[in-house]
Amino acid sequence: MYGVPSGAAWDPTGVTGEPGWRLEDGFVIAALDVALARPALPSAPASTGAVEGIWVAASAGATPNAVESVRALPGRGLQGDRHVTGHGTFPSGLPGSALTLIAAEVCESFSPPLDAAEHRRNVATRGIDLNALVGHEFTIGGVRCRGMRLCEPCTVVDRYASRPVLRALVHRGGLRADILEDGVLRIGDPLRPLG
Repeated sequence: MYGVPSGAAWDPTGVTGEPGWRLEDGFVIAALDVALARPALPSAPASTGAVEGIWVAASAGATPNAVESVRALPGRGLQGDRHVTGHGTFPSGLPGSALTLIAAEVCESFSPPLDAAEHRRNVATRGIDLNALVGHEFTIGGVRCRGMRLCEPCTVVDRYASRPVLRALVHRGGLRADILEDGVLRIGDPLRPLG
């Protein structure tokens, strides 16, 4: 199982595909003290990426609307998006809930490529390792952001996708970030790590 809410990432028995299947019991395997078990923070990537697409959706399940530019609101999200209005699947206002990014290269690894209605992320980027931005500040155009954690897949993404994608997106689902300064994001903006 993987994600919150959890979905089957690997099932050699095939039972999770049967009608009426549900999880009744399970175990969580984790370090006794998660704070002490945290791995060292990797260095920020040296490369610069670029914004290839921007989407906002008014509410959970609403079709994402492609936009050329959008105002980024510090601590809140993108103007007009569910993360700002509190109408998303997950709570708004928590660290890492303002902005979601995914690599265009990951979307293109699917056949056919994942579209915005399937991946449900706000921004698609190209040319930068989003996973390496966790814990680091970066700019998108003139907007300063901070990578908070990976945007791991969960059953929500499988619900919106036209095919099972959860397992294929584990550790490849993108980045959750906070917006630190007001500004406008635009398609073509460079994404630059700040160190």
